[in-house]
Amino acid sequence: MSEPQRIAKLLARAGIASRREIERMIEDRRIAIDGVPLETPATIVTSLKGITVDGNPVAAAEPTRLFRYHKPTGLLTAERDMKGRATIYDKFPPGLPRTVPVGRLDLNTEGLLLMTTDGALKRRLELPSTGVPRSYRARAYGPVTQAQLEELIHGIEIDGVRYGQIDANLERRTGTNVWIEMTLKEGKNREVRRVLEHLGLRVSRLIRTRYGPFALEDLPPGEVEEVKQHELVAFQKELGKAKPVVEAAPKVQGTALRKYWRITPSKAVPRAVAKPTTPTPRAPKPRPAR
Repeated sequence: MSEPQRIAKLLARAGIASRREIERMIEDRRIAIDGVPLETPATIVTSLKGITVDGNPVAAAEPTRLFRYHKPTGLLTAERDMKGRATIYDKFPPGLPRTVPVGRLDLNTEGLLLMTTDGALKRRLELPSTGVPRSYRARAYGPVTQAQLEELIHGIEIDGVRYGQIDANLERRTGTNVWIEMTLKEGKNREVRRVLEHLGLRVSRLIRTRYGPFALEDLPPGEVEEVKQHELVAFQKELGKAKPVVEAAPKVQGTALRKYWRITPSKAVPRAVAKPTTPTPRAPKPRPAR
């Protein structure tokens, strides 16, 4: 008997889908145990025995597999689209196992997209606290200096959203365009585009070139290549040793420091004040008799 765990985690480990997608499947009553549809993703199980998805038994988890995919522009990073637009799954070569994407690339963003059979690995790679670096090359129009890009290493706040450290370098200029290399560790929604647009640039092309130790290299657009098992195992070991990344707090003082750390200022404790005491009158000395 294996260790008890939430069914969403177990099914993600088996490569059924991401945890979030599994939660939606449970809401739609697509997942059942012994024929009884589940009502909550908080269900605790110890094995896949009796679990079905759309009426089909779930097979035991196989060894984790990871694939490099060169996503072209014009494809959604999704399993399906309500508007009927093409997705990455529509263009995958035949014969691939059931996989889930590690992170997402926008419709018009191209480059490296990691695909894995292990939902738990997907989540581990995506968490900002894990600190797995992702690198991009962006072609943009507009003036920008290396000094401006270097300021991004301290992070930046845009419209109330805080973006962490970004290592950005001006690669080259070609006419009115610039090529910029950027490496970040959070991967928030449209992060690269929003940061560059905030600097006054208009992004015309965006390519992800690396995710952790896995690089796009010369993989042709639309092609898929599996990461060698020994490379994946070595990476998982290093990932397990990684300490959570915590961004340093800004140097602020006084009320700003209390606001950032949510420190409640201690209430002033009034000092004890000695109560005035009335001196005890002394008894008069007896006068000597005359």
